[in-house]
Amino acid sequence: MRIKGLTKVYGLFGDPVEHSLSPIMHNTAFQALGLDCVYLPFLVKVKDIGSAVQAVRALHLAGVNLTIPLKEHVLPYLDEVEKEAEHIGAVNTIVNRDGRLCGYNTDAPGFLASLKAAGFDPSGKNAVILGAGGAARAVSFALAKVGAARINIYNRSVEKAEKLAADLNAAYRLPTAAGDISSDLAAALKGAELLVNATPVGMYPDHRSAPLLSRKQLHQGLLVCDLIYNPLQTRLLDEAEAAGCRVLNGVGMLVWQGALAFQLWTGKKAPAALMEEAVLKALKGEDEDG
Repeated sequence: MRIKGLTKVYGLFGDPVEHSLSPIMHNTAFQALGLDCVYLPFLVKVKDIGSAVQAVRALHLAGVNLTIPLKEHVLPYLDEVEKEAEHIGAVNTIVNRDGRLCGYNTDAPGFLASLKAAGFDPSGKNAVILGAGGAARAVSFALAKVGAARINIYNRSVEKAEKLAADLNAAYRLPTAAGDISSDLAAALKGAELLVNATPVGMYPDHRSAPLLSRKQLHQGLLVCDLIYNPLQTRLLDEAEAAGCRVLNGVGMLVWQGALAFQLWTGKKAPAALMEEAVLKALKGEDEDG
């Protein structure tokens, strides 16, 4: 890849970002379509999000993605927020339109696309969500939008879980409940068909951390989805398989949310299969290195 004076620069804001595979995924897509673009990671702390957004304008970055823990904090600094992203209360994609910064949420449709690819229809199903941050909000609103029957949310900060549950109930009149993630989830899980881990617990480099649930709390017939994609097989997914559950890692959501962001930025259909191939190749390479 040759960087020139007219090369469009895209990026990822987050903390941490050093282990993200979004740069590999997007740069593969740019090269495949012959686009003069480059995608770079930028470490941005929550306290610096306002300055970072201003830098998008000042440096004429063409667009950025946002990851943990910035998706909820960025909204006040944008010129325009797409209705669905405003509804969700989280933005993961910014498009720079001649200095006017527009925020979108591609996590929600990306998550639904990953469920569809796995052959799971969330309509009429009961779900349990671990976490209440930006990813959890996107997942919860996506499930509510397509007709989930009930959503229970558990988080270390019960206040954040209660806020998300209240927002869902207000928007969709959906039966919801909230609780402490350390509490016994057995009752909620007993009637659930879908469990989603939307926390970073188990993510590389802390992939040896104990999972939030044990196999005793899980049951056959449950789809356990971990939004983490590095490692491909988290300890939570190991426990789920041992309990006889179906499992789904976060690669599908990563690729589909990325493909949708790519389309917003470039106006072109993303080469999703190539993007997924690049992510899996990178992950397998990291696994081989230990």
